[in-house]
Parts: sequence; structure tokens; C-alpha cells
Amino acid sequence: MASTALLVVVFVSDLIAFALAVAAEQRRSSAKIQTLANSSYCVYDSDIATGLGAGSFLFLLASQVLIMGVSRCLCCGKALRPSGSRSWAIMLFITCWVFFLIAEACLLAGSVRNAYHTKYRTVFTNGKLSCETLRKGIFGAGAAFVVFTGIFSELYYVSYSRANELETPYSRDTGVRMQNL
Repeated sequence: MASTALLVVVFVSDLIAFALAVAAEQRRSSAKIQTLANSSYCVYDSDIATGLGAGSFLFLLASQVLIMGVSRCLCCGKALRPSGSRSWAIMLFITCWVFFLIAEACLLAGSVRNAYHTKYRTVFTNGKLSCETLRKGIFGAGAAFVVFTGIFSELYYVSYSRANELETPYSRDTGVRMQNL
């Protein structure tokens, strides 16, 4: 039977990861052109979105590690008995990992790009001052995939638990016995 406590812990962890990703999207760095004497340069505001994105990354990672550790990542431990639950568990396992990798890539890329733009000042390029900032929607996409990962990882765990607790259809030895007549 699926552990309710584990499902609650994973849900809360995914919820925190989602909230941090949404907050990171809202707090992305912005830039203003500052003019001093004869030169102009870009001044970026706070770097808080980088920390929020990294926090979201870590909470989602912890959630995934917890689910995969308990289920032994589907590939370690005893084999699941053939059933519909096993088929669902395999399909949800693959889907969960795809969504997880996309979410982590968005959160990591967003954090790195946001940190890059807040640490360096951009100078003139082709006669114009370019104050590049993180594209809108990177952390938002990460937040969406955090939700998908959370849903599919919990469904995977429930299917895995159902497939893992099924009774064996045969309670005796199924081999063919040879005996003397």
C-alpha cells in the first residue's frame, strides 16, 4: 500500500518548489541604463530570482530522490508482478523522469542566466547599449513542469505500490514435475 505520509511529504516539497519557481519568475532581474560622465552602463537590480530558482531546483530534486529511493527507481529490488499496475508504473516512471529533467533544466538555466546578468555590466555593442536580462517565462516553464513532475511522480508511486503488493497468482510450484511411473 502506498504510504500516505510519503505522498504528503512529496506533495509539500513539490508545492514549495512550485511556489519558489513562480516567485523567481516574478522577481527576475531587470536593468536600467546608468549614465556617468561620458559613459553609460547597465545596472541590474537584486539577484533574488537566482536563489529562488536554485531553491526550487533543490526542492524538486529532493522530492524526486525521495520517490525514486522508496521505489528503488523501478529497476532495483524485486521484480513487479505482471499486471496493469506494472504497465502504468513503467509508463508513469518514464513520463515522470522526462518532466523532471525538463523542469530541472528550466530552473537551472534560469538561475544561471539570471545570475550572469546580475554580475556583469554590459558595454556598448554596435553603437548601442544592450542591457540583456533573463527571458520572461523560463522560471514559469520550470514551474509548470514542476507541477507535471509532482502529479506524475505521485501517480507513479501509487501504481508502483499497487503492482508491488499484488498476490502471486500461483501459490505452488508451477514447474513440470517428472516422476517414475
